Amino acid sequence: MISIRNLKKSFGDNQVLAGVNLEVKQGETLVVIGPSGCGKSVLLKHIMGILKPDSGQIIIYGKDITQLRERELNEMRKKFGMLFQGAALFDSLNVEENVSFGLREHTGLSEQEIREIVREKLKMVGLGDIAGLKPSELSGGMRKRVGLARAIAMDPEIIFYDEPTTGVDPIMGDAINNLVLELQDRLNITSVAVTHDMNSAYKIADRIAMLYEGKIIDIGDVEVIKNTRNPVVKQFIRGTAEGPISV
Repeated sequence: MISIRNLKKSFGDNQVLAGVNLEVKQGETLVVIGPSGCGKSVLLKHIMGILKPDSGQIIIYGKDITQLRERELNEMRKKFGMLFQGAALFDSLNVEENVSFGLREHTGLSEQEIREIVREKLKMVGLGDIAGLKPSELSGGMRKRVGLARAIAMDPEIIFYDEPTTGVDPIMGDAINNLVLELQDRLNITSVAVTHDMNSAYKIADRIAMLYEGKIIDIGDVEVIKNTRNPVVKQFIRGTAEGPISV
């Protein structure tokens, strides 16, 4: 589904991605872990075509998106959904307007059809009659779920999650993880998540990849990562200050 080949990106003298190679299989949930500031979100923005690499390829549906024109890239993005770290809802819009934003921008659906889709997607993420509320009237967990409803509003084939459990308590974090699993099962989509929350990674991942010093240093299913011999990965998943990752 997604093939990343020798991807490199620097910001000034700071090389964030130093030759990332990664394959995402159709229908799987791949979770990218790594320390804060290691480039997880930068990698995600490259896959979505928001950032351009210095070199390397990102092949999606057989096309190198780094070479696409803006119009072609926009067509590709219609197949993507995105749950941003802070939900990234528009404060001036109510819930219905937030969830329906992409539908109004990119489809010719009637208002009645759009309202029905919004109700359906809100129901899928466990939210009832809140369409008229503003984001400021919602809890952190509710904002996350509204963001997830917006991410699936256009029936994407690929969903990206940027730190899906950040900013919510552990119980709500587990509820978000359950939603990710449920949507994966119901919609049969391909998912890429970046997180440093290992409980979340273990629960939602089919495979886990560790990004460190600009490269993928280990990858495998949950049991492979839990039993890794790589000292960097061991330190990170155990959450200890002692080890090769400097604090």
